[in-house]
Amino acid sequence: MGHTYPGATVPFGAIQLSPETDTISYELNGKYNGEVYKYCAGYRYEDKTIVGFSSTHFSGTGHSDLGDFLIMPTVGTLQLNSGTATNPEKGYRSRFSHQNEKAAAGYYRVKLEDHDIVAELTATQRVGVHRYTFPKSDQSHIILDLMAGIYNYDGKNIWTYARVENGNTVTGYRQTNGWARTRTVYFAMKFSKPFKSYGQKNYDEKQIYKGFWRKFDQNKNFPEIAGRNLKMYFDFETNESESIEVKLAISPVSQANALENLEKEAGDLTFDQIKAKAQQDWDKELNKIIIKGSETQKNNFYTAMYHTFINPTVYMDVNGEYKGLDQNVHKAENFTNYTTFSLWDTYRALHPFFNIIQPKRNSDMVKSMMAHYNQFSMKMLPIWSHYANDNWCMSGYHSVSVVADAIIKGNYDGDPKEALKACVATANKRDYEGIGQYIDLGYIPAEKNGTSVSNTLEYAYDDWAIAQLAKYLGETEIYNQFIKRSKNWKNNFDKTIGFMRPRLADGSFKKDFDVLSTHGQGFIEGNSWNYSFFVPQNPAELITMMGGKKKFASKLDELFTMHLPDEFFADTEDITREGIIGGYVHGNEPAHHVAYLYNWAGQPWKTQSQIRHILEMQYKATPDGLGGNDDTGQMSAWYILSSLGFYPVAPGSQDYSIGSPAVDHAVLNLENGKTFEIEAINQSPQNVYVQKILLNGKEIKDFILKHSEIMKGGKLSFYMGNKAKK
Repeated sequence: MGHTYPGATVPFGAIQLSPETDTISYELNGKYNGEVYKYCAGYRYEDKTIVGFSSTHFSGTGHSDLGDFLIMPTVGTLQLNSGTATNPEKGYRSRFSHQNEKAAAGYYRVKLEDHDIVAELTATQRVGVHRYTFPKSDQSHIILDLMAGIYNYDGKNIWTYARVENGNTVTGYRQTNGWARTRTVYFAMKFSKPFKSYGQKNYDEKQIYKGFWRKFDQNKNFPEIAGRNLKMYFDFETNESESIEVKLAISPVSQANALENLEKEAGDLTFDQIKAKAQQDWDKELNKIIIKGSETQKNNFYTAMYHTFINPTVYMDVNGEYKGLDQNVHKAENFTNYTTFSLWDTYRALHPFFNIIQPKRNSDMVKSMMAHYNQFSMKMLPIWSHYANDNWCMSGYHSVSVVADAIIKGNYDGDPKEALKACVATANKRDYEGIGQYIDLGYIPAEKNGTSVSNTLEYAYDDWAIAQLAKYLGETEIYNQFIKRSKNWKNNFDKTIGFMRPRLADGSFKKDFDVLSTHGQGFIEGNSWNYSFFVPQNPAELITMMGGKKKFASKLDELFTMHLPDEFFADTEDITREGIIGGYVHGNEPAHHVAYLYNWAGQPWKTQSQIRHILEMQYKATPDGLGGNDDTGQMSAWYILSSLGFYPVAPGSQDYSIGSPAVDHAVLNLENGKTFEIEAINQSPQNVYVQKILLNGKEIKDFILKHSEIMKGGKLSFYMGNKAKK
């Protein structure tokens, strides 16, 4: 399902303007409503109606928030309720069909059938631009729903304010308490045509204290409104095929900044001018890699590139101001501040991909993480952060991997010693998710934490990344401390069964244990079969622990060929039978490096075969073409790098492990002005096996490509065949 959205955004844009096909509640009868999971991105392809178009969205997440400032055009009798999917005519929503829908980079268009309105969307960095083409009517309306949101529930809206500045301009803000606990978004909205009248409805529960604003009729043509649950409407008379444009800018700081964002980015520009600029921006980014291959490959490859360049998102105004984790206003000096860091996912491939193709942006992302650390009362680098909040989702402290990888690859122009200090402080936060026990015992006791094993394994990898950074900076004492900690994975490895296993505080292994189950076994989004291979920092030692190369390769074979009964993923929301290869679950990230481990086991041809199988099976140019959530670009980054023929098994190292290129030819246009060319001679769906690899004419025999070799520019030549070279 992917949890991606089809609406308009620009590369790494703060605005993600997209349709909502429903806005169902997170809560049902006092419990989690499982249906809401389908709407993490607001849009579900199977739905038949659209509720409206909101300004903020996550791309590819498995949890959600946002969906701010929903706008919907209507004609006829004014209705301020949203209606239902089965009876859209009872509210402002509308039926639509995919035949009358178009999505492109920076542009979205759909026909709202119930209202006979064509809706078009485009965007700048901070401004969403709507164009609604109306029929002739003296009852045309544009509704601004300030209650709507994604993963919504009663009480999520803390406060909402709107101020009508003049006959075509409205400003305000919205405060919510959701995944981000303290989130305030300011807006400024301008209509291309003055409205003839306007009003609001307040859906707050009645309070004993009514205040003295009750002296006014605030429901009709009243310029200043406030409450928790508000909807506004703006009335127009329209001629046949008359278009009204709405420009809505957001700011993390103030209404004044939102207005400035609007004027500086959109100002007097027309919809078509803004659309053209958005598409030029996308063209520039997507041309950073030029490939040759089949049309299917191009569709998949550039869709993947598009998705990798959506997140993280810019989080500052045109004047450089943004709200920090201390809830104060800060100004980004000499860097662009970013948010939306889904680090449990993106440290694996997305940020390493940026180190090749977006190094300046990735440097700024690390600076943004350092700003997070410096402003945060808890003095930690981000875990999963957005909108001046850390929502603490998922495990590990993988920002340290992103920081180390950027510095070691020469892509960070900040103070590396300060960055190392932040990494060490984060890794020593004893009261965070078992870190104290991990430091003292070398593992997290199963009694203390439901994801004790995966946490231990992930901390051990992160500690290795810190050690590599310390070594790079000549900090021997820190290196020795963290390289020792990086071996803690061994404490959860049960040699008697050959799997990672929960360990109790007394040192014994948990007796009631199932290597296939994902519930209650000490792992997050995975089982022991997948997590037992999670030692990316030292595959060679893992192979030794598992009995040598031959036994290790056989175990990998079993992972990819076993039958995983339905019961072991029946309760996993984003995984279906189609997303599984044997027991290998590509849609959940912990095993993303696993197919490459055959290289360490002396059977690289199996890496080549499996990579090509995953590329073909898990990525398709269809509405359900991803084998799991895109996870803010991680799934797509895996596709891009693997299609090019290499992958960062352990970020924090200069090494990429070589697989099997799926494209015929690629040119990477690097920021340093150099080009890196990849050719796959005789590559085809049958010719997946590498016969020989040449880098600038010199043969590579160890299946390792160095980052520095890519950045120097040059040519990587794969000679492909249909038989494994053993």
